[in-house]
Amino acid sequence: MALIVQKYGGTSVDGPERVKSVARRVVETRRAGHQVVVVVSAPGDTTDRLIAMAKEISPDPPARELDMLLATGEQMSIALLAMAIQDLGEPVISLTGPQVGILTDGVHTKARILDVDCTRLRRELDAGKIVIVAGFQGATQDNEITTLGRGGSDTTAVALAAALKADLCQIYTDVDGVYTADPRVVPEARKLRCISYDEMLELASLGAKVLQARSVEFAKLHNVILEVRSSFNNNEGTIVKEVQDMEKAMVVTGVAGDRNVARIAIYDVPDRPGIARALFEALAKESINVDMIVQSAMRNGINDIAFTVARDDLAKAVEVTERVKEQIGASAVAYDDKVAKVSIVGAGMITNPGVAAGMFACLAEEGINIHMISTSEIKVSCIIDEEHLTRAMQALHRWFKLDQET
Repeated sequence: MALIVQKYGGTSVDGPERVKSVARRVVETRRAGHQVVVVVSAPGDTTDRLIAMAKEISPDPPARELDMLLATGEQMSIALLAMAIQDLGEPVISLTGPQVGILTDGVHTKARILDVDCTRLRRELDAGKIVIVAGFQGATQDNEITTLGRGGSDTTAVALAAALKADLCQIYTDVDGVYTADPRVVPEARKLRCISYDEMLELASLGAKVLQARSVEFAKLHNVILEVRSSFNNNEGTIVKEVQDMEKAMVVTGVAGDRNVARIAIYDVPDRPGIARALFEALAKESINVDMIVQSAMRNGINDIAFTVARDDLAKAVEVTERVKEQIGASAVAYDDKVAKVSIVGAGMITNPGVAAGMFACLAEEGINIHMISTSEIKVSCIIDEEHLTRAMQALHRWFKLDQET
């Protein structure tokens, strides 16, 4: 008997027939002799509709009350799925994040999981029940309901798998695995049979929508094997795990594009210790994640700093940057929300020089200008004009021959 955690995304439970289909898949796993914990997202676009509803009431809804509202989406899913499973004759119980014992910090709408108390989970599993858990949510030490941010149900599933020491964590979604690029953008994209944690983490953080980046980080930290599969067919999925033989890995594994990007620049920044700290500490205090950072070469004791944030954070980030500008004596702040990030990822970059040069050559041949560049051992990212993103992804996919089996 194996202990399997399964997570089903919003499209998988969008409507009665899909809920019943998920119930049959869960029961099939249970009748194969396994213990099953199921994590479920809110149906379809429920979360977006709840946010829109909140903003009709208040243009800037309080974060605590927003969490109270958003947590209800997943509660719909768990109750309906539990009903469907019970009708199939299997013992089942639905539980919210707080009922399960998911403890988070107090950052509303972007909470992080601190601990999972498995006492209730193990009791229900030992009683022979399938346990259905609401994803995306938890509670603070003071019993305040929190949500985990976009894609948070993935993190819930991995956290439960880690805490329970599950044999496998299956992520069921509307695609049947991890591809070399988004197949809706690059029709020639190819499904990968296996990918390393590091490569998946980079792809997830760079805009690939298959898995939430935090969930992959959690899986790597706790060595949780992930399997990404479709909830609409029985095709073989993609395994995400530690890959030992990096020498034989593809030089480039995938191409990712991200439109949820905005660029901010602060000009004529005094070149002295503590200036960068003042800016980025102020952003961090507002829970604003900064991605790429570029500081220009010093000229006459001043320089410019440019960085990127998610578009959702742009207004707050500009407000903070304007405030810091006055404090440090910079001259101006500018921003651009018509940019996008295109990236290539591959563990093979570590031992193969010239990959970045190839990316730049490809974009140059397409006549695409690069505004910012960021690199790591296994990725290269470029900020470009948003209108060129699709063409850039398709060109890079061809350049690195990702449509070909290796």
